[in-house]
Amino acid sequence: MRAHEAGALHGDLGQRGPAWLRTPADVNALVPQLWPRNVSRAADGALALAGLSVRDLAAEFGTPVYVLDEDDLRSRCRDFRAAFPTEDVYYAGKAFLCRAVVRMIAEEGLHLDVCTGGELATALSAGMPAERIGFHGNNKSVAELTRALDAGVGRIILDSFTEIDRLTALARQRGVRPRVMIRVTVGVEAHTHEFIATAHEDQKFGFSLAGGAAAEAVFRVLDEGVLELRGLHSHIGSQIFDASGFEVSARRVLALQAQIRDARGVELPELDLGGGFGIAYTTQDDPAAPQDLAKRLRKIVESECDSERLAVPHLSIEPGRAVVGPAVFTLYEVGTVKSVLLGAGGDAAAGRRCYVSVDGGMSDNIRTALYDASYSATLAGRASAAPPLLARVVGKHCESGDIVVKDEFLPADVQPGDLVAVPGTGAYCRSMASNYNHVPRPPVVAVRDGRARLIVRRETEEDLLALDVG
Repeated sequence: MRAHEAGALHGDLGQRGPAWLRTPADVNALVPQLWPRNVSRAADGALALAGLSVRDLAAEFGTPVYVLDEDDLRSRCRDFRAAFPTEDVYYAGKAFLCRAVVRMIAEEGLHLDVCTGGELATALSAGMPAERIGFHGNNKSVAELTRALDAGVGRIILDSFTEIDRLTALARQRGVRPRVMIRVTVGVEAHTHEFIATAHEDQKFGFSLAGGAAAEAVFRVLDEGVLELRGLHSHIGSQIFDASGFEVSARRVLALQAQIRDARGVELPELDLGGGFGIAYTTQDDPAAPQDLAKRLRKIVESECDSERLAVPHLSIEPGRAVVGPAVFTLYEVGTVKSVLLGAGGDAAAGRRCYVSVDGGMSDNIRTALYDASYSATLAGRASAAPPLLARVVGKHCESGDIVVKDEFLPADVQPGDLVAVPGTGAYCRSMASNYNHVPRPPVVAVRDGRARLIVRRETEEDLLALDVG
């Protein structure tokens, strides 16, 4: 079962629900695919990362806190580099970006994809070589493009005719010839949530293939002769498990490559198939290993190039979630535990649900509310011999939709003061965090070899008030 299917099965379960929820596993057990590689349970039952107890982390850094397994992140970088040794692997910085992570991915040989001036500033301040940076975005400003040109970024992915004209004018003024790619909207309906599907026709990204805009964009860049067109780019969405979408996308983009060759005698040397590779958020998710992804993508590209009589272009991909997502978990403290009756009129036959409220919520993980995303959770500070209880982990915000984990079995003796950990929170949780209800955003702590270091500090109330100049 895939993530989008699993999400549809969650909700108000009452006495019903899928079999995997009716027959819970040991509430103390850890499913390896859901957790960073160096997480285990210590002898006292508490979770430990690289030998460091989460109780010690909570005592030193407070909760909520994002905990990053640095060796896990680095090993995932190396896995992608080993799987794609002759291709370019761009880490999609929008998943999570800070200077420490920029340095980690640079040291492990990855390139970096940014999509705003702020992400570009972070990358440059951390020492990422500009030539290894790609610049995305559907509405890059003149200031952002100017900074990218002055820094010498390796490639700029063009997203509109306005941007073509804007960048062409800036490049002429500076006497430079930046490398660019054209983002093509290929019309693929990816099997994912509609908000993170990016290749269907009715959305803001790229140039439509079916409508002819992609070909027109290519010809305009070639005719102007100011920008160095390196190739075509497509991205079909996020949290993708099925390779069929990449196959359709590659077929359509390479058909455009053939059209360009036939019309202008030019074979573009590069092709970027984007990212969006899925990870495991629950036991129902079954992500592919980088080696398997590499074999599938190469086979797809080589087959389509053979069919179109094209030379195989230099391939690049853009994993973000698949690199950082599994390497992080969020640690919370339980504040209240509340049992409620389900069903109209307080019908006891309808069953009960336990609401476990933690000291974070939608301000540090908006994905459950925004995308109906599914997560897992475990009691983190101790083991328990209590029977399992179907619980909903919720936040402290003034919203009924402030849900962190919709349905999870926790021990029936879960109580205020307990620590609860939610795995798979490395991608988009800190990046999309907010100050809703004036809650300061949590810190990010990297753990390696039994030592913890702060890489993004916790916001304070003073930080919030410093911006309020009224």
